[in-house]
Amino acid sequence: MKSFFTETLLAWHHAHPRPMPWSSEKDPYRIWLSEMILQQTRVKQGTSYYLALTEAFPAIQDLANAPEEKILRLWQGLGYYRRVRQIHAAAKYIAFKLNGCFPTNYETLLQLEGVGNYTAAAIASFAFDLPHAVLDGNVYRVLSRFCGIETPIDDPNAPALFSKLAHRLLDKTQPAVYNQAIMNFGALQCVPKSPVCEACPLKTYCFAFQQEQVTYFPVSSKKTTKNTRFFNYLFVKAGENVWLHQRIEKDIWQNLYELPLIETPIDMETADALITYIQAHPKDWWAENLSIVASNLRKSAFEQQKFNYRHWRITFWVASAEKNFFSFKAPFFKMPFEQFHQLPFPKAIADYLQMEWEMHKR
Repeated sequence: MKSFFTETLLAWHHAHPRPMPWSSEKDPYRIWLSEMILQQTRVKQGTSYYLALTEAFPAIQDLANAPEEKILRLWQGLGYYRRVRQIHAAAKYIAFKLNGCFPTNYETLLQLEGVGNYTAAAIASFAFDLPHAVLDGNVYRVLSRFCGIETPIDDPNAPALFSKLAHRLLDKTQPAVYNQAIMNFGALQCVPKSPVCEACPLKTYCFAFQQEQVTYFPVSSKKTTKNTRFFNYLFVKAGENVWLHQRIEKDIWQNLYELPLIETPIDMETADALITYIQAHPKDWWAENLSIVASNLRKSAFEQQKFNYRHWRITFWVASAEKNFFSFKAPFFKMPFEQFHQLPFPKAIADYLQMEWEMHKR
């Protein structure tokens, strides 16, 4: 069965090349960057980030010496900004503790901050042709369907079970090619929804296909429960300036910039509802400055594009203040609106500010 699976998979891979900027790359630094990006997004979306990062930081020393804010700006939109700090920390460790020499085996790769079993296996195989099988979501899906594995992928025993199977099927003479093949197969052929089963070269021995249970695999024992957070951002202009704030708490988007925020337990449908909530919770900056913004507070037209991704719901509100309005206190600060592109923001806020900027220029 191994011979059929592995040989068929490699034949499919050669017949379905997938051009990517990091294809056939042997530089462990660039492979590492690509893998860290692909843990956040798909190849199509991640390509531009990879190109921007490798252009800005062509060598690991460049990344190690870069200010965090610059890296955050280039990462903007990918999310999970803790990964940026892990990348920066690992780059500094390699540049300053290892004299710029990237770890060359699986065990030492695992010592890098933010590098787990999957990333270490990917770098080890792609950069150094070491026989380590990758195990990501695509691989879990392909193996669970082909072999009919009933063990839930979120079961504590699943990593060891799937890792053993993946290693047994690995073509140890060309691990890099095999690993790329199985990941591409999961991304292009054996996709989560509506997989291309009729044209699948593995269907003859695929358990899920033969038993007509493709949608059943991979098995998951629990569903994710999401607790929605409601973010109300105030776009407050004072002349040509806009008020901003840097998130320094250990929460989502740490160290990125944002507009003044009011987080509420439910969605605020109207300005009156938001003002009533503020009056009932007189604390922090909004209680002190309510009279300034309440008179002309309105929901932005951009509200029609609410961000319901993950478990955050974002609504933007607009208010204006006098040109010499200085009531907001630290950590809030004013900056010329035209300079907002220089700072890293969560993508939702960056998109909103870009819309306001386009309207401002008209």
